Amino acid sequence: MAEGQTNEPAGTEIRPYGADAISRAAACIARGLPVAVPTETVYGLAADARDSAAVARIYAAKGRPDFNPLIVHVPSLAAAEKLGVFGETERALAGAFWPGPLTLVVPRTHDCPVANIATAGLGTIALRVPGHRAMQALLEATGAPLAAPSANASGRISPTRAEHVLASLDGRIALVIDDGATTAGVESTIARVADGAVQILRPGPVTAAMLAEASGLAVTGRAGADVVAPGMLASHYAPGKPVRLNAAGFEADEFGIGFGGLAGDYQLSADGDAVEAAARLFDALHAGAASAKPRIAVAAIPDAGLGAAINDRLARAAV
Repeated sequence: MAEGQTNEPAGTEIRPYGADAISRAAACIARGLPVAVPTETVYGLAADARDSAAVARIYAAKGRPDFNPLIVHVPSLAAAEKLGVFGETERALAGAFWPGPLTLVVPRTHDCPVANIATAGLGTIALRVPGHRAMQALLEATGAPLAAPSANASGRISPTRAEHVLASLDGRIALVIDDGATTAGVESTIARVADGAVQILRPGPVTAAMLAEASGLAVTGRAGADVVAPGMLASHYAPGKPVRLNAAGFEADEFGIGFGGLAGDYQLSADGDAVEAAARLFDALHAGAASAKPRIAVAAIPDAGLGAAINDRLARAAV
């Protein structure tokens, strides 16, 4: 990288999705500057995963703990197999859910070009093939595997709109590609195959039942407390004020996030639809963080299916 290109940008540019935005973003990434780009889950902060300095700028922009590894995005299973070692079960899961919101943790290949800082020095790598047109276009334009955690300051609410990115990263990154609201609304499911089972390291849109059907294996939670994949810190998504969960009603000084029959200042889903609630979850937390009320309360959400992912994010927001 040329001298003078290592400083953080003075301001953050927003460009609507299109050929011009992708070209501009690819040029930034070639210079080692992270850019925010939407995926089907949340907006990600992308940089060339092979460039250790560029990946360091992701950590710097986010203030992210250096022991928390990043997801590396690639355009296809063939590209993923150049970076990680896939067995029969991993290929079956990739065939069922890629492109899509599933991240697979696999051993790094012996010649994996991804910088160690992107995997936090681990012998494994977290890989995903995204389905969103913007990230796929950027992968094609750069020809690089892209490390891309959520595009927010570490511990803050994940962004599902371009304006959410600016809420914590304005002036700290070069560019945001704006392609409207994301659809899934929560980060990808992270899983690995270990001990003859599929272990869910982080719940998400691909549920345990879906993984079991595609793999033919038992599906379990992770064992132990070590950070072995992205998104495993206990405290995350913090809105900067107390959060009360499983509320049966809302107090006057609470910003109420409703669900089903319990309405509030922000309704996740009046119909009790977990998919709609997931898509609106981080938008609701952003609204609560920006409100004048000093506390946030969230209605009870059933833990079945996608509700498990929603409650996982809420539990960490409340820590």
